[in-house]
Amino acid sequence: MPFNSIFAWMMKKRMHQIDLFRKYPLEVQAELFEKMIVLSKETEWGSKYNYAKIKSYSDFQLQVPLQEYQDIQPSVDRLMKGEQNILWSTDTKWFAKSSGTTSSRSKLIPVTQESLADCHYKGGKDLLAIYYDNYPNRKLYNGKHLIIGGSAQINHLSADSYFGDLSAIIVKNLPWWAEIRRTPSKEIALMTEWESKIEKMALSTIEEDVYIIAGVPSWTMVLANKILEITGKNNLKEVWPNLELFMHGGVSFAPYREEFKRLIPDPEMHYVETYNASEGFFGIQDQRDSDELLLMLDYGIFYEFIPMDSFDGTNSKTVIDLSQVETNVNYALVISTNGGLWRYIVGDTIKFTSTAPYRFKISGRTKSYINTFGEELIVDNAEKAIAYACTKTNAQIAEYTAAPIYMTNVEHGGHEWLIEFVNLPENMERFAILLDEHLREINSDYDAKRYHDMILNKPSIRIVPLGTFSNWLKSMGKLGGQNKVPRLSNNRTIMEQILQVADLQKQSI
Repeated sequence: MPFNSIFAWMMKKRMHQIDLFRKYPLEVQAELFEKMIVLSKETEWGSKYNYAKIKSYSDFQLQVPLQEYQDIQPSVDRLMKGEQNILWSTDTKWFAKSSGTTSSRSKLIPVTQESLADCHYKGGKDLLAIYYDNYPNRKLYNGKHLIIGGSAQINHLSADSYFGDLSAIIVKNLPWWAEIRRTPSKEIALMTEWESKIEKMALSTIEEDVYIIAGVPSWTMVLANKILEITGKNNLKEVWPNLELFMHGGVSFAPYREEFKRLIPDPEMHYVETYNASEGFFGIQDQRDSDELLLMLDYGIFYEFIPMDSFDGTNSKTVIDLSQVETNVNYALVISTNGGLWRYIVGDTIKFTSTAPYRFKISGRTKSYINTFGEELIVDNAEKAIAYACTKTNAQIAEYTAAPIYMTNVEHGGHEWLIEFVNLPENMERFAILLDEHLREINSDYDAKRYHDMILNKPSIRIVPLGTFSNWLKSMGKLGGQNKVPRLSNNRTIMEQILQVADLQKQSI
């Protein structure tokens, strides 16, 4: 098709720009920083922190404090009521409901036209550009692109502003080159009620010629199983013979990999990971045989980093820019964006695997960990150990979470793992042993606390019925979209909530 040729040419042209920031990362970030400061001098925020006097990164560090959501929330509330020129110089009319929170009131992240066009949409286009570069002569625009987006609610505080999942905001405002191949219809894609939405998505896409799926692995699995249930087919390739690419993000893919091999048993099926949060589009898997992510440096995001060994929230004293990062160090991510976030602590942690170019892996959350006994267990450890135990015991999981078991006068501490299995392990006891052994192998602090069971007992694993985690999300008003289950908690609040849901579910069976 002619359009495929035009699109391939566009992708090739963009790869030259990606290669530019791979080769000159610090120069690209410096130029972006200067531009953002100039554009924001006349905003309320820029006036408050005297952006007119900022001439260097050192000035920026001295004049602008670190921020968390509660620090910017008063400004966001005003923006939602229609005030402008507060955090960014152009109008802010959209607000992305953050998927990274399980609090009763979600964070609402401001989204500007610049952050949509120059960050989120650019990220989607770059993902395809990199894919075309890795796999030449693709014909993706011959078929449909199935986007499993969230729901969008109208924000009635202002006539021309609204909020919803980031994916829904993206779907609502897609550029023409993306919209012409998207499925399902916007009416279905933006439905709020997820259980009926999955049914309608399945029914409306079964007859389409789908080449690409984009979504969170957990909800993509739910949709895939619904489609197989309706069609009676054995796998998705029988439904969509030309399916070749799954673009995923939101959670680690490792625990879902084996299940997707069952759903799509095709060695030519490709999986590309992205790191796309409500706050910005940060990374894309750019190599065929590596799960490392390339840090995207020309998206209107200026990056800073806090070493986790000195992390103290907005009181952190050690904050560095890209030029100072080292490999294999756990950093909290700090961003300033063309969406109006300034020195904002995202809440995610990353580790660089390379600095030429800058590639990284997501290692966890600043607040999603277990360190009750000094074991410093992070999400990256948990994902690797779960995947290892599943592979060795032919198990497949749907969801999991873990929390501490507190010490008593007679009992040592420990970790309780709540797991929803798609396929149970061949041997549950061996699964627990393998999980424990791999955690000890990759985390020396955990290993030290497990020594002779002196501080930590072996992990306690509790199996819950399929659907438990979805029912918990539903009870929290967070079913669907990019909402996800916290993998690790340093207290038992979430664990006890999910156990209550599991007990109710067992009683109703």
